[in-house]
Amino acid sequence: MLVSGTGSILQALLDACAEPGFGARVVAVGADRDGTGGAARAAAAGIPTFVRRLQDFPDRVSWDRALTQDCVEHKPDLIVAAGFLKLVGADFLSEFGGRLINTHPALLPSFPGLHSVRDALAYGVKVTGCSVILADAGVDSGPILAQHAVPVLDGDDEDSLHERIKVAERSVVVDTVGRMVRNGWSVQGRTVRIGS
Repeated sequence: MLVSGTGSILQALLDACAEPGFGARVVAVGADRDGTGGAARAAAAGIPTFVRRLQDFPDRVSWDRALTQDCVEHKPDLIVAAGFLKLVGADFLSEFGGRLINTHPALLPSFPGLHSVRDALAYGVKVTGCSVILADAGVDSGPILAQHAVPVLDGDDEDSLHERIKVAERSVVVDTVGRMVRNGWSVQGRTVRIGS
């Protein structure tokens, strides 16, 4: 897994992986900054961790190559970028394209980018939600694996709405990862099918 923050999605996956029959396990956790809650959760669970800070490299290409090599060493079947706030590059996608899952706090293709919850509120939508996608070279533009709608309530601010979206995100990511590892998946164009 790749994380940038508290690791609440990571924790949901760790809890699911402890269940017999879930079919997956977290083999390593990488972060793009020091001191993330996600890396701390992984370390507490005895899972190998690594940090690859962009500022430690001369350019994004060098950072992307180092991140790719870190992940290759752990031989993952899937990589879940859960709240990972960096775009990966060509080397990473060449190695893990079609196996890199990203989460986003909006119903894509609406409101891509870093400020999706704020943008949804500013637009006045009545329903938003979360998306789980196969990441590609674009910004939140990959094929959609799963989505879950979350109503916008009167009086919602960015924080309250985002917290409800995060609850939905954890559930959708766990369900999607479990189905993918148990049943496989295929991609045709923008359509992803989980199972046969």
